[in-house]
Amino acid sequence: MEDKFSINDAIASLWDKLDGWLDAIILKLPNFIVAILVMIIFYFLAKLLRRLVRRVLLNKVSQVSVQQMVGQIVFAITLLVGFFIALGVMELDKVLTSVLAGAGVVGLAIGLALQGTLSNTFSGLLLSFLPKIRIGDFVETGDNSGYVTEISLRNIVLRRTDNEYVIIPNSDVVDSPFINYSWTERSRVDVSCGVGYEDDLQKVEDIVTRIIKENFEQRQGEGVEFFFTEFGDSSINFVTRFWIDSKKPKPKLEAKHKAIKLIKQHFDTDGINIPFPIRTLDFGKNKLTMISEQTNEE
Repeated sequence: MEDKFSINDAIASLWDKLDGWLDAIILKLPNFIVAILVMIIFYFLAKLLRRLVRRVLLNKVSQVSVQQMVGQIVFAITLLVGFFIALGVMELDKVLTSVLAGAGVVGLAIGLALQGTLSNTFSGLLLSFLPKIRIGDFVETGDNSGYVTEISLRNIVLRRTDNEYVIIPNSDVVDSPFINYSWTERSRVDVSCGVGYEDDLQKVEDIVTRIIKENFEQRQGEGVEFFFTEFGDSSINFVTRFWIDSKKPKPKLEAKHKAIKLIKQHFDTDGINIPFPIRTLDFGKNKLTMISEQTNEE
């Protein structure tokens, strides 16, 4: 005969298992407390080591991004060591062995699932050690530009000139061209304008060249360039190029502002015309007669 299911026996069996688990928890409680203490100690140790590494690198490496990145790596490794020690204290050696044995398979699965995240992480490491971009630099990448305020394992943070922050994935910066305005000490400024067809072009060139040379210092190997570029609809257009001290884009705007004011002022003094587009509307004789008749009727 088959054994009949007994609720009392099931409840008794459940209580026996719970009692066994309770005894195991009580026996392992000291180890559990020690494991928690180990994790707490290693957490503060990781923070201390991160601060110490940054302080040491402060005298060795000038790039703040490298200091931050190395500090984060040291912090993560220290916490990982503390985690494995805590597992050993709780006598979970088999669990530790299983974790290490399955690390390869788990790592492969995580790598496939998080390709974008891992790409950003490695890009963050590359950006941190890349001397072409540093904390505080003014850079332009894609449609975004601003001051670099942070380079993390995930993204780069730019503070735009309007004081808004934009967060860009590291891979987008590494895989795309970017301009670092803070990398060079000298920049060239282009200013375009147009003069009337009746003006003396040689006189225009001499005036503009003299204005730029007197107001913007040009170093050896540099110089003021002046070129007439085209016959426009209402003017003969030209462009002048000159060099300025610049590590950020703002001095470029200031230089353009100053050059435009000076050119306009001297053109007015010397009677040189800066024409604006003129449109002539031809209505024809019949159309003008119709407009005149409508006006008289009103």
